[in-house]
Amino acid sequence: MRLVQVAQHADDLERAAAFYSALLGSEPTAVFDPPGLLFFDLGGVRLLLDRNAPTAVHYLYVDDLAAAIERIGDRAEVIGPPHRIFTHEDSTLGPAGHDEWQAFVRDSEGNTVGLVSFRAVA
Repeated sequence: MRLVQVAQHADDLERAAAFYSALLGSEPTAVFDPPGLLFFDLGGVRLLLDRNAPTAVHYLYVDDLAAAIERIGDRAEVIGPPHRIFTHEDSTLGPAGHDEWQAFVRDSEGNTVGLVSFRAVA
């Protein structure tokens, strides 16, 4: 079994497309409007922005938290600045010997998005 798609609520597909294009550094892979569906490819998993989906929190890996936040600029509100969550002692949840850092932003549609990055322990 593998994850195929994650859905997130979006009222305005054009605004959501601008936000996620800036965050992900890529354009949508498909738009079907009507009925109000916008897709992005996240390494083989579809991110669906859907007018009828409920809100959810999804976490996206980024190489650099500060750069990701800078890319989205004023399209989002930072609601949790970058901070260290914990150190990965083994590779169960992430790369061993790395700190996991996260930041939280409110996307253009009012949803919370977690941004995750790993830094080698010095």
